[in-house]
Amino acid sequence: MKKTLCCLFALLLVLSAVFAFAACKKDEPSTPSGNEADAASDLAYITDKGTLVVGITEYEPMDYLDENGDWTGFDAEYATAVAGKLGVKVEFIEIDWDNKVNELNSKAIDCIWNGMTILDDLKTAMDITDAYVINAQVVVMKADKLADYPDVESMKDLTFAVEAGSAGAGVAADNGLNTTEVNVQADALTEVASGAADACIIDITMANAMTGEGTSYADLAAGISLSEEEYGVGVRLGSDLCAKINEITDELIADGTLTALAEKYELTLVG
Repeated sequence: MKKTLCCLFALLLVLSAVFAFAACKKDEPSTPSGNEADAASDLAYITDKGTLVVGITEYEPMDYLDENGDWTGFDAEYATAVAGKLGVKVEFIEIDWDNKVNELNSKAIDCIWNGMTILDDLKTAMDITDAYVINAQVVVMKADKLADYPDVESMKDLTFAVEAGSAGAGVAADNGLNTTEVNVQADALTEVASGAADACIIDITMANAMTGEGTSYADLAAGISLSEEEYGVGVRLGSDLCAKINEITDELIADGTLTALAEKYELTLVG
């Protein structure tokens, strides 16, 4: 009898401990895991490491190297200004544009800031800030050939150089044009200049900056426009960095910083 009572008493002690532990666990706040946890703390992650890592390609006038080998351009200066407001340094890393989503999700970079066209399919892979610059996809070819190709139908037999994964590549596909892919937009101009391609489809911002008199591609010129679009900055899905960049952008517009940059690089701000 005494042994039975001892066993019952021990069992009651064990059950009490289990219930107490369960009650403690119930009162503890739930902790997000995986991507949810990463996204929730993205801004803190960036400020803690003290660096905003920006994914770019060489793309004048948005991001390009100056005579000293330093990154400059509208987006480079814009990103630097935002990083300053965040109290962190900025680091620019050249990426494979076609692999930009993986670079972002792996945290090799913190954002994509490189004249990125806001596209519906990108919105499912990343969060994108408010649009900030107006752009268009234009056909570029030898200036003395422009008059021969006034519309898309007249270009069906041409070969177009396009950057892999770019808005230009998408527009070419939409219009049933023949394409050859290059790694960066600037290479598309090289293909046309060398005669390897008949024409290319690139952003009007690049066409304005890199073709025509006084440029490296003086004999090339922009022809018809195939689409109108806007640029945005890409961040990880669910990242609190998106809202912060929008907030700082409003400040940079209010104090005239972005307006001055747009005038410097001959760009048109949204709104």
